[in-house]
Amino acid sequence: MPINAYPKYRKLVSYLSNLGNAAVAFSGGVDSTFLLKAAVDALGDKVIALTVKSPYIPEWEVGEAVDFAHRLGVKHLVIDSPLTKEIIHNPENRCYLCKRYIFKKLWQVTTEKGFRNLLDGTNSDDLSESRPGMKALQELNVLSPLKENGFGKKDIRRYSKILGLPTWEKPAYACLLTRIPYNTGVEDAMLRKIEKAEKFLIDSGIKAVRVRVNGDMARIEVDPSHIKKVIEKKRYKVINQKLKDLGFKYVTLDLGGYRENK
Repeated sequence: MPINAYPKYRKLVSYLSNLGNAAVAFSGGVDSTFLLKAAVDALGDKVIALTVKSPYIPEWEVGEAVDFAHRLGVKHLVIDSPLTKEIIHNPENRCYLCKRYIFKKLWQVTTEKGFRNLLDGTNSDDLSESRPGMKALQELNVLSPLKENGFGKKDIRRYSKILGLPTWEKPAYACLLTRIPYNTGVEDAMLRKIEKAEKFLIDSGIKAVRVRVNGDMARIEVDPSHIKKVIEKKRYKVINQKLKDLGFKYVTLDLGGYRENK
C-alpha cells in the first residue's frame, strides 16, 4: 500500500506543507531521517537539512547523515560546533545547555538561508521521559512535527520501513557526553576512545551498545539479547584486548544491559 494511503502520514505531510519551507535538524538517526523524508515529500526543494558536527558526535553518524541527504537529493549543510565552556565539565544540565547552544546556531543558519521554520525530530514518546533539552527547544521556538502529530517511536519505525528508509531498524544513539559521568571534565581523547570502542562493537554485529567510562574503566552495555554474543566463543577476549589497546585499563560487561535513555 502506498504511503499516501495512510491517514496519519498524510496528516503529517499536510502539517509540513502548511509551513511553506523548513530547515530540519538532521542527525541521521531514526526520528530525524523520517522527519526529513516527510518534509521533502511535503515541501520538495523548500527544505534544507542541517547536521551538527561536534567532538561529542560520532564521525560515522555524521557520515551516514551526509550519505542519506545526498541520496534524498536535499540541500544539506554540516555545521561545526566545538565543545563550549558551558558543557566541557559535563554538568548535570548539559543537555539543556548543549541544545540551547546548538539550536541558536542552527537558527542563525536557518534565517541566513531564508527559511522561516526550524524543525527537530522530538517524538510523542519523549514527553514521558526526562528530556531537559526539550525546554531549550521550546524557548527557541523550534517546531517538533512528529510530537505535534502524535508520532511515537513505533510509528516512526513502522512508516520508515514502509518508506524504505535505511534507519527503520537502526538503534537509537545519544551523544558521547552521555557516556561520561556528570561533572567529569570532557577531553577529546576520551571521546575518541569511546567512539572507536563503540564502532568496533557495532562493526562486530552488536548494534545497540554504549561504552560508559568511569575513570580508566570501560563498562559495556549491550541489548540483553546480545550479552551471550559478547561472551561466546571467546569473543570477550577479543573485545577486552581491543578496548585495552584503545587505552582502557579495565573492561567490564554490565549484566543489566543497554539502557537507551540513560
